[in-house]
Amino acid sequence: MNDIYPEMIKNLPEANIPFKGVRGWVAQGENHQIVFFEIEPIGEVPRHSHGAQWGMVIDGDMELTIGSETKKYRKGDHYYIPEEVLHSAKFNKRTIVMDYFAEKDRYELK
Repeated sequence: MNDIYPEMIKNLPEANIPFKGVRGWVAQGENHQIVFFEIEPIGEVPRHSHGAQWGMVIDGDMELTIGSETKKYRKGDHYYIPEEVLHSAKFNKRTIVMDYFAEKDRYELK
């Protein structure tokens, strides 16, 4: 799979993400972050919650559980996770997603 993100995105500050095999570049707003993720087939991201999140799969696919509902999301699909709703994800192949987080400090920068 070729690099999807152009240099203008890869020149953004990089997020400090606690999962090996996940990279993200942050477009920082006054009260939000947009993160451009590259996620290797890392398996499962455990259940967690935070502020509201909206995202879109740019390439690849993922299994996302929001609350008690699990669904597979593929290229072009989008999702919304309300504030403080428990969710988890599973990545079995390289996946590219873009997420909008309704909080200015979802990720610290490297």
